[in-house]
Amino acid sequence: MPHRVFRSLLAFVLLGCAGKDGATVAARTASAMQPSAAGGSMPAKGSVGAGKDSATAALLAKADAGRILGSQSATVWLIIISDFQCPFCKRWHEESWEAIRREYVETGKIRVAYVNLPLSMHRNAWPAAHAAMCASVQGKFWPMQDALFRTQKEWEESSDPRPAFEALGRDVGVDVEALRACVKAEATLPLIQGDVDRANTAGAQSTPTFFVGGKPVIGAQPLATFREAIDAALAAKPAGK
Repeated sequence: MPHRVFRSLLAFVLLGCAGKDGATVAARTASAMQPSAAGGSMPAKGSVGAGKDSATAALLAKADAGRILGSQSATVWLIIISDFQCPFCKRWHEESWEAIRREYVETGKIRVAYVNLPLSMHRNAWPAAHAAMCASVQGKFWPMQDALFRTQKEWEESSDPRPAFEALGRDVGVDVEALRACVKAEATLPLIQGDVDRANTAGAQSTPTFFVGGKPVIGAQPLATFREAIDAALAAKPAGK
């Protein structure tokens, strides 16, 4: 293997949590991560509409919409493929997310969608995803994801993280009884599984992985890398075009 390629692969490993195959991301089908043009919603197959009845479909639709952030007029998307227990996802969240939100999301330049890829190597990644998406049903996904990453060290090895997640939900204004019922029923499982399916189709085998305007950025790269990628995508696709 050429040294240049080896160094690149090593960098990816150092910046992300490897999936079950121990591989990093190969963006085989970046188009698979593009939001739907109709509703702007991110979910893949097996998500909204997969419920057995209209009530379930409505719940999934709320959960889906809750993890979308930004102006509907924005033409550039940032897709975040992440795992709440991944330490590299936590690092990126702490080092880069707030600046991106402030500079690009709040100013109406981009839209953001969070895609769940809970890795089997993380014992509480799936429960955390359920908690986040059930909070999303109540319009509290983004404060819940902040809380989950902030407290990751406190619940990552817990034999039962549900009380911790409920406490976080209470702190961010979630109806805890409704959250508990949603999590217990795994009501948002079709949405999370749909995320996993689409992320896998796109070649994502580690977290975090990002698509900026359809182009992949692999791992917890520095903030400057994201600014460069977002600015390039904005220049290539001006607002309203």
